[in-house]
Amino acid sequence: MTVEQTTTRADRAAPAAARQHTLRERNLQLVARAIFDAPVPLSRADVAGATGLTRATVSTLVDALVAARLVAELPPVAAQRAGRPGVPLAPAGRSVVGLGLEVNVDYLGVRVMDLTGAVVAQSVLEGSFHDSDPSEVLGRLGAIARDVVSGVVADGMVVAGAHLALPGLVDARTGRLEVAPNLGWSSLDPVPLLGLDALGRDPLGTDRPDPGGRPQVTVEVANEAKLAALAELAGDVPPSFLYVSGDVGIGAAIVVDRRLFLGERGWTGEIGHVVVDPAGPRCSCGAYGCLEQYAGKEAVLRAAGLAMDASVAALLDALRLDAVGTDAGADADGPRAAIRRAGRALGSALADFVNLVGVDTVVLGGLFTDLLPWLRDDVVAVLSERVLAAPFAELDVRGAGAGDHAALSGGAREVLREVLAHPAAWV
Repeated sequence: MTVEQTTTRADRAAPAAARQHTLRERNLQLVARAIFDAPVPLSRADVAGATGLTRATVSTLVDALVAARLVAELPPVAAQRAGRPGVPLAPAGRSVVGLGLEVNVDYLGVRVMDLTGAVVAQSVLEGSFHDSDPSEVLGRLGAIARDVVSGVVADGMVVAGAHLALPGLVDARTGRLEVAPNLGWSSLDPVPLLGLDALGRDPLGTDRPDPGGRPQVTVEVANEAKLAALAELAGDVPPSFLYVSGDVGIGAAIVVDRRLFLGERGWTGEIGHVVVDPAGPRCSCGAYGCLEQYAGKEAVLRAAGLAMDASVAALLDALRLDAVGTDAGADADGPRAAIRRAGRALGSALADFVNLVGVDTVVLGGLFTDLLPWLRDDVVAVLSERVLAAPFAELDVRGAGAGDHAALSGGAREVLREVLAHPAAWV
């Protein structure tokens, strides 16, 4: 039963304007979702068939979505039977865009994505931000964002909002960063430090007037691993999985039925600070033997005998050379020994999560995606040993598919998801 068919006597007794406005909003959502979810472009007639709305209603709503630059009309295609050619409908490119921002320990990033999922602009600045000044770092990120946004606005695009990814505990209710051990940050509200909302201007500094009541651009804050996990939903993943992001720090996100499980404050998934050896080295969080001290990027590079600023490509080259030069692998010092130690530590921490949460799929992102061919055997071996349900349900350990700096894509996609959830605000 469609929205058009569900009016009740109480609805009919309500003021006409309120009823029509509510129905129009819901029908716009329905039509937009049908177009965006379709594996191939649909015509207006196809949308009517998929939604149950009348063709006249669909045509009116599609015209509104096209005028709002949320939907684009493609060149007509010949009808299979007599009649006018159908006009396929698709997400509009380079029109309304979402902005992903990120501060990580070794880079700052900005990425702009459009409704088709294409990256239309980005900027990534590498650096070292251990124990840094949040005002300085966030100010630099804000300056990069303003430069990127000025370019896309000049090209006629409209920024719908931004999500800022941080590697630490972010209160999902307030957007406040409570602690980011590897950055040395604690107890701060990061959004004002970006300098994107000065003097009451458009929050992205473009001086664009607010057209017709359209929502002002806002900056939301989230944990880096959680936004990276949401980026995976654009690919071929099961509806529920555990995502693990490997970098200097290690974060995780639990996805259940394609939604993040956040807990009360959004502080779930801090797998990097699961203790794998109480007698291990001291962690930046103050505890001893945390997973990050065995499988974090700097820990792996140090154990492999490489410089702390060495690239992932250099680590992979060292692993290949080590594989050629010795058969000892697990027992010898060097890159292979470092990776095997990291793999077993990661497997141990993952086993705890899988036993608690009960997911069948683990997606390894960030550094772990590149290292998966070297890590997999040890991770899977430990999971097989320690997961109680392992004999009864096969665990799928796979690499992430969202690409580099996935949190930037996840942040931008979240902005656009909100646009599609409320298309009436743009019509």
